[in-house]
Amino acid sequence: MARQRAFDRDEALDRALRAFWRHGYEATSIAELTAVMDIRPPSLYAAFGDKRRLFEEALRRYQESYGAFTARALAEEPTARKAIERILYEAADEYTDPGHPHGCMIISAAVNCGPESSEVEEGLRLKREAAKAAIRERIERDVTAGLLPPSADAAALAAYYAAVIQGMSTQARDGASRDELERTAALAMRSWPATTPPHP
Repeated sequence: MARQRAFDRDEALDRALRAFWRHGYEATSIAELTAVMDIRPPSLYAAFGDKRRLFEEALRRYQESYGAFTARALAEEPTARKAIERILYEAADEYTDPGHPHGCMIISAAVNCGPESSEVEEGLRLKREAAKAAIRERIERDVTAGLLPPSADAAALAAYYAAVIQGMSTQARDGASRDELERTAALAMRSWPATTPPHP
């Protein structure tokens, strides 16, 4: 009796992640997943549960790897402006990297989903809202610290930059280059409110 081939779960998960990223949740079938993962359906179900649970695990892997740059910038940069500028430029780089599908998986993976995938669509929407809330909170901290004027509208700024990021993802999927997205980032930063000068 032939021995069963060893199954590399991490490699299979990364292949599934790329399939969902490239085609979206609903358009990625079990047949395609088993083909790209190089496993049979029983192995997929045994290792990951079902398609929905496989997608959720792939999404967590994405957030911890390819999509982690937003959280890192917000945590590491000394000001909201520097954090958002870094996010935009890293998005230009990450979204056009030829080593993986273009754009952002969280933005594009549930586009045009039907009613049967509404929970997946809602889950991704909540992740996008959480990212926007994190940007808003970072801006509010700078307003409180006096680095931005009290008139700075943190909610509007967060919504604006979230929209820019989503647009950059779509542009990348449509074939925009890194240079084109960097020009978009530069233009977007011109909307940043004037910094409050330090007290003498």
